[in-house]
Amino acid sequence: MHDNPVVPLLLAISLILCAARLAGAAARRLGQPRVLGELLIGVALGPTLVNLLHWGPLAAGHLDATIKELAELGVLVLMFNIALEIQPRELMAVGRTAVYAGILGAVVPLGVIALLTWGFGFPTHVAVLAGVVLSANSTSISAQTLLELGVLRTKEGNAMLATALVDDVLAITLVSIAVALTGGTGEVTWLGLAWVVLRMILFFAGAGFVAWVVLPRLMNWIHLTPEFGQLYGVPVFALMFALFLGWSAETLGGVAAISGTFLAGFGLSRINARAKHEVEQASAYVSYAFLVPIFFVSIGLVTDFAQLGLSSLPYAGLLILASVVTKVVGTGAGALLGGFNRVEALRLGVCMISRGEVGLIMASIGLARGIFDDQVFPSLLLAILVSTLVTPPLVRLVFRGVIPEDSAEPAPATGSS
Repeated sequence: MHDNPVVPLLLAISLILCAARLAGAAARRLGQPRVLGELLIGVALGPTLVNLLHWGPLAAGHLDATIKELAELGVLVLMFNIALEIQPRELMAVGRTAVYAGILGAVVPLGVIALLTWGFGFPTHVAVLAGVVLSANSTSISAQTLLELGVLRTKEGNAMLATALVDDVLAITLVSIAVALTGGTGEVTWLGLAWVVLRMILFFAGAGFVAWVVLPRLMNWIHLTPEFGQLYGVPVFALMFALFLGWSAETLGGVAAISGTFLAGFGLSRINARAKHEVEQASAYVSYAFLVPIFFVSIGLVTDFAQLGLSSLPYAGLLILASVVTKVVGTGAGALLGGFNRVEALRLGVCMISRGEVGLIMASIGLARGIFDDQVFPSLLLAILVSTLVTPPLVRLVFRGVIPEDSAEPAPATGSS
């Protein structure tokens, strides 16, 4: 046994990173996204099977809190990275198809899953946040599948990327509202509701102005000033601003910290190309090489599927079914309203099924705040896993017979694959 508490932490992190990389590589070999492998290995290392953090030399280290804090940092940086990849001009130029599909693709799952959860006897605030979690989506998996098929630059592929931009912003707003209103208790007075809404409006107005107007100009100046811009100065300031806005979101705005880091990334997506490349590269190293794998594995480390008894199976099964069907129906209905035909609308709806890392981020917030218990969280995680797993084969199925585009090339995807 070591007196230095850092020693077991070193072993734990090394094992987690090794397991995440190996499992991610195995998932890619099987044609699945890395995140799926990292999630599954986390479940295997967690209390469901191995119970890694309470094993041998790690048991005395009390590592749960430290791993949790590193994972939460991973969430913040991941949302910052996702926002950095968004092209503001694409977001502002989306047509009515993307707007309708993005809104209905979020609202329909939210409503149906909230009613389903409430119908199983869970409190209203738990039901609402469960609906919010499964209203989000991750298009990185679908984008990669379409790219491999050579159909990313089709009408449906372009609409999927545009719809994803709307869905991302709406998902962040919905989870911020849900977290602010519930606060883990579900007791909200009219006066308290008015104060919550006012705080949110003031925060989003102030932080939005800072992120959209102030940060790009300030970062461009830092990039051109040798005293500040050299030796990774630009990425350091970018991450500093992102974390500061994350702090201010929780402390001043009463909303989820990811809202602040998302706003920072969205604003910094407007800086000059060279500075943006520096920020993206450094942030990717920090997140995808270290913090994000810890986050994905940590989800499994705190999830015990053994707690999901037979009595929970009907809820979990219906949740999985609803998470798939409502996304296809909601997004497809929006696409139909936007002018797509039925086949095109079906393809777009299928592309939006996967919840991926975005759903995990939402679920982890509810778990961290004590809103989800040992019955709801494993069911949500199972729905996220299944939706992530079924998306690639379903996308391949609905695009069967579509002529590949020779000009297909990689495009930004809102999340990691």
